[in-house]
Amino acid sequence: MDYRWKYIAKPDHQKVERLQEKLGIDNFLTALLVQRGIEDFDSAKAYFRPSLQTLHDPYLMLNMDKAVARIKQAISNKERILIYGDYDVDGTTSVALVYSFLQRHYDAIDTYIPDRYTEGYGISLAGIDYAHDNGISLIIALDCGIKAIKQVDYAAERDIDFIICDHHRPGKEIPNAAAILDPKQEDCQYPYDELSGCGVGFKLVQALCKEWQLKDEEWISLLDLLAISIGADIVPITGENRVLTYHGLKLINGNSRPGIKLLIELAGKSNQELSITDVVFTLGPRINAAGRISHGRHAVDLMTESNMVRLEEICKLINDQNSERRIIDSSITAEALEMIAEEEKVRKRHTTVLNHDSWHKGVIGIVASRLIETHYRPTVIFTRSNGLLAGSARSVKGFDVYKALEECSDILEQFGGHMYAAGMTLNPDRFDDFKARFDQVVAESISEEMLIPEIEVDGSVSFADLTPKFFRILKQFAPFGPRNMAPTLVTHNLINTGGSRLVGADSSHLKVALKEPESGIILSGIGFGMADKLPLLNSNKPVSAAYHLEENNFRGNTSLQLHLKDLKLTSSV
Repeated sequence: MDYRWKYIAKPDHQKVERLQEKLGIDNFLTALLVQRGIEDFDSAKAYFRPSLQTLHDPYLMLNMDKAVARIKQAISNKERILIYGDYDVDGTTSVALVYSFLQRHYDAIDTYIPDRYTEGYGISLAGIDYAHDNGISLIIALDCGIKAIKQVDYAAERDIDFIICDHHRPGKEIPNAAAILDPKQEDCQYPYDELSGCGVGFKLVQALCKEWQLKDEEWISLLDLLAISIGADIVPITGENRVLTYHGLKLINGNSRPGIKLLIELAGKSNQELSITDVVFTLGPRINAAGRISHGRHAVDLMTESNMVRLEEICKLINDQNSERRIIDSSITAEALEMIAEEEKVRKRHTTVLNHDSWHKGVIGIVASRLIETHYRPTVIFTRSNGLLAGSARSVKGFDVYKALEECSDILEQFGGHMYAAGMTLNPDRFDDFKARFDQVVAESISEEMLIPEIEVDGSVSFADLTPKFFRILKQFAPFGPRNMAPTLVTHNLINTGGSRLVGADSSHLKVALKEPESGIILSGIGFGMADKLPLLNSNKPVSAAYHLEENNFRGNTSLQLHLKDLKLTSSV
């Protein structure tokens, strides 16, 4: 795929000089900090040393006092409480987090994860019926519920109250719940509105700890789950999320719960320190696989079970389910690419909208993401489910697919989600109507530039700049994620040493050895899925490399290497 390189605007040099004088670090690294809005010593200290003391008071969140009061009432009256969450990583970690905390202090608690295939996303009537049949009078809904108007009313008719902890955008009407915690509510003054669903549940736990005068260790012990949810749900790694992720990763790499340790071991990562990228691509898919292939309750069991025999069974099951998921999504992606290749009209649209009745509902979101890697445009994949079409949407950088779906809401049965990912249901008879409307809405609102994948470049450096000290400081910019991405560096006029070659089982990856003639320094690198760039290197013309700088540990030796993002002829940059 061809990328356009967009250089991030250089920050004000006077701000850079002032900060550099305070910090005494490399000018380029100081400029990276200023680009991230860090302009003084105190903000730099907070950035490099994220402190749990900077977390906001949970009672700043609208309705937190009501939520805490209703839980206290339930415990006082010995009511049964149901912890309810969605079947994805954010939902299952949310349930595990709140359950892990509450069960330490109260016995009458149950958990519920809806079945992806028979109940669908969010709060289901079946879940409410389960609560009613089991004498439950309070449901704490996590990572869902902000649009569950009818479901909350249905529960009220059965004398069941709801506390909703969500982070999705509210609609025009909100449910008639005992309390709604959602920092995206218009009248909520909470200082940070980018929490994950698990993050909102965590703030509820923090408030209960404050109310019950419990030690901070009560909620600190839950940060491993929260870090997993933040990474997997792709929320911004800024503000509170960055602080929580930083300390959650410490827990994951130090004293995480037994289920997470076992899963790390099964993934072959037990002898290395996990980054947030490892969480996203190693732990996240495995936890998600439970809800995609069988049932999300297995993921909750993984994160809450203490019996090691049972845990080993669950971990093996989930790991096997992840392997099955890989096979299924690869097969469906291949079928979808064939459909695009066969239909000329699809290739000319601003969107990709495909449907196949036999596709596995659990992986259509993954397939949508895979298609964007080759056909870069907003994508929706549908499959048949319970008489309707269930769809999963993914978007391209800078385009709000949720807003586009709002313009199609009269055609859809229901929808919900974020700027870059959403889910929906659709009457099969309206598929063609949706396909046409969605493409029209996108065509009218997307720019041509957005349809070309972009690499944001932080700046140009020489290989000579990439010293061990430079990298030691750069590592402290982590954890990386949306709005705090790993810096993308560019070095120009590099020459292939002749050692570049294709690697991997299918020879799809590019291993390089690039020399900077000016300094004489040679650095190795890896470009995943970049096999098509080998002819460029073999042309023996000077190239420019866009990359992330990382460490390579091999047989006890540590060296710097390039994690390539793209290669271009220097003459064309």
